[in-house]
Amino acid sequence: MHEILTLQLGHRANYLATHFWNTQESYFTYDTTGEPSTIDHNVHFRAGQGPSGEDTYTPRTVIYDLKGGFGSLRKWGGLYDQGDAGRDITSLWDGSLVKQQDAPIPQSAYQRALDEGSDKPPKLTPKTVRFWSDFTRVFYHPRSIVQINDYELGSTIVPFEKWDSGEELFAKIDKDQDLLDRDIRPWVEEMDQMQGIQIFASADDAWGGFASKYVESLKDEYGKSSLWFGGLESEQGHGQRAKQLLRTANTAQSLQAISSLASMYIPLAVPPHLPPYVDLDRSSQWHVAGLLSMAVESITLPSRQQPSITKRGLLSDIEAALNTNGNQKIATLQCSVVDSSSYHSIEQGSPQANSDTRMRLPSADGMTHEDEVQKANTKLDMNFSISEQSQTALSLRQWEKANHVFGKLDSVRGVPVVEEEEEDEEKANSRKRRRLASLPIVERHYNALPFPLLDSFPDVILELASLTKTVAIHASLSTTTQISKRAKGLQNIVSRMVEVADREALANGLGEIAEQYEEGWSSGSDEESE
Repeated sequence: MHEILTLQLGHRANYLATHFWNTQESYFTYDTTGEPSTIDHNVHFRAGQGPSGEDTYTPRTVIYDLKGGFGSLRKWGGLYDQGDAGRDITSLWDGSLVKQQDAPIPQSAYQRALDEGSDKPPKLTPKTVRFWSDFTRVFYHPRSIVQINDYELGSTIVPFEKWDSGEELFAKIDKDQDLLDRDIRPWVEEMDQMQGIQIFASADDAWGGFASKYVESLKDEYGKSSLWFGGLESEQGHGQRAKQLLRTANTAQSLQAISSLASMYIPLAVPPHLPPYVDLDRSSQWHVAGLLSMAVESITLPSRQQPSITKRGLLSDIEAALNTNGNQKIATLQCSVVDSSSYHSIEQGSPQANSDTRMRLPSADGMTHEDEVQKANTKLDMNFSISEQSQTALSLRQWEKANHVFGKLDSVRGVPVVEEEEEDEEKANSRKRRRLASLPIVERHYNALPFPLLDSFPDVILELASLTKTVAIHASLSTTTQISKRAKGLQNIVSRMVEVADREALANGLGEIAEQYEEGWSSGSDEESE
């Protein structure tokens, strides 16, 4: 069934994943007489039975958070018996007891309404969303919930901020309990044919160090499976300068360490400039994670499509399209909200992105190489991976020099589906020729299913949110020379602030990453005159 296991590491990752699971839950259809769903629910959900024999369907995920991070969420949810969890421990001890118990966190009004079966729960706002569990719409299996008691969420006395702290925490817990045996193996043993593991974690705090050790263990144990990592990064320019520099150093360490182990590393950050149709409260994790989830959920949609209805793009297939030289495992995520009624006409009528006549050789599918370059260089409204970089002042020619695309995946949803032809031998050979000529390789998947704007999703998309409750999305994932610039920028910063013992290895690692995204393309300055 090509299942995918999800690993959620930390509070910010859980905000993103909660939006992801809410969206997956909305795809379930219960009308057997209607059109079948284009989504294969078995990819991300597992079937089970509750204590009374009722069927259950829960996300195939493992959720880590610090003490106090789960809010009002109960480990046993409403689907499974608590068993020994509620046993009276006074029967096991004859001595005197001093009972200390934290006051339970009350449920949000939204959660209470869902539990009562209301079809119209109260509207959520940034003020009413205190924890990610305040807006979740799914039940989790008890073994999905893993609380880490060594640190407390939001503590200023012992903050979970330094990358090394995450590494040390993983080593401590893994030594005592073997995390893979306890938390991962039971899920994997249930699967028929695991497609891969997708991991969400904040890359700019201690969770990045924790994730690096986790991914290393997963690589050793499940090296043949795809390991996708989404690294969340905070918006720069806010807070104390020392904190900003620490986050930058953490980000550099995560990028260097995890990208060498994962099969795909996707930086995730809100760009400084957003299109007019986006109204974002940057101080709200609920808002920020919602906007990110729109792109993440859309770009990974091909991996869970019903192969009997539409073409499925396995994680390994996507990696093959993006990683053109074998070492390009960091990809840039972009996204636009599009007009579903006019999308194809705009695509066909858009101006050519490159006028180099050397690229007008026809390919096997009838497209010219110039058409391929045009598709590869299509700019979308939001770049979620390189938040601090802006190319608005560059000319078209300079932009192409600065941002050559090696490989690209387009996922277009909510628009009329274009029939996709099966790849024959001639098309496969054409792809190889383009790869050898350093021309872009572009894969495109279509799905008529729009992105749903649920009552758990913030009103960040203006006008459309109140009118349609769905939006058409064009998301893309690409390997580009832009990654080289990012790695060099981080290299310059960490060479001045990371401890001497780690400085040389980290700087060299970032330098090697930069080389993988410029080889065979451009050795000159991005700002050279035309």
